[in-house]
Amino acid sequence: MEEKFNVTYLTLGGNVEVHEYRYLYFMIFLIVYLVIICSNCTIVYLIWKHQNLHEPMYIFIAALLLNSVLHSTNIYPKLLIDFLSEKQIISHQACIVQYFMFYGLGGSEFLLLAAMSYDRYVSICKPLQYSNIMRKRTVSLLLAFAWLFPACQLVGLAAISANQKLCSFTLKVVYCNNSIYKLFCVASRPITVYGLLILLSSGVFPVIFIIFTYSRIFIICYHSCGEVKKKAAQTCLPHLLVLINYFCLFMYDVITVRLEYDFPRTAHFIMTLQFILYNPLFNPLIYGLKMKEISKHLKRLFCHEK
Repeated sequence: MEEKFNVTYLTLGGNVEVHEYRYLYFMIFLIVYLVIICSNCTIVYLIWKHQNLHEPMYIFIAALLLNSVLHSTNIYPKLLIDFLSEKQIISHQACIVQYFMFYGLGGSEFLLLAAMSYDRYVSICKPLQYSNIMRKRTVSLLLAFAWLFPACQLVGLAAISANQKLCSFTLKVVYCNNSIYKLFCVASRPITVYGLLILLSSGVFPVIFIIFTYSRIFIICYHSCGEVKKKAAQTCLPHLLVLINYFCLFMYDVITVRLEYDFPRTAHFIMTLQFILYNPLFNPLIYGLKMKEISKHLKRLFCHEK
């Protein structure tokens, strides 16, 4: 018989239970999901359509936005089904798949941000060599590495997790994450060590690399003319804002699960919304408004429709 998890949902809106307003929540989250899909895909479409956006920087942005769509699709359909269900349950296998997708895409986001920081570093610090370094082949290899490397790492961890004996069947989360480790009868040392290696390679090391590249960029800009500083501000600021956002989510997940720190209920609720709501809406907003060329094409698109 297939094992099931009883998924206990967080209270939404103070002390109001989800099942009392489940149809309202269903409509709200359905609209949010559609907005996420439309907003991210609109910018990806603009980058694909316009030739002047076929540059490494915009290609990496398109990849990051596509990642947001996949991340939301991993969470929202199941969440919407649960709002309409009397019992919120998920099979063991489906939970492992959701867990695999969640962290695989999370690792990809950090690696994509690292690739974007490298692109900005070459563009600003080595402008004369940019066309030779950031060729199509280089961009393709960076994209392939950003998506495949975390996925290959997570396959092994997911396989080990799927074979662990369970002594509990209740998850107090809205989607499957590292909390599944708390369901195992015995803590697994291989999973802990393997998970730590993944954490370092897909999270910590990319962040260190990003900090290093942006430090070099700021040092160069400090000694450069106003035009270079303006270019750096226009292209680097959105990346830094997105990085800070991801890093906060990354640290929250590590602290709550790995270090088993119990955040206040309100903080836990806000950070959960950050994962499923703010973050996928934040990217298209920040890149659509802050990136000059994308903003220009967005205005033309909506003005043309009017």
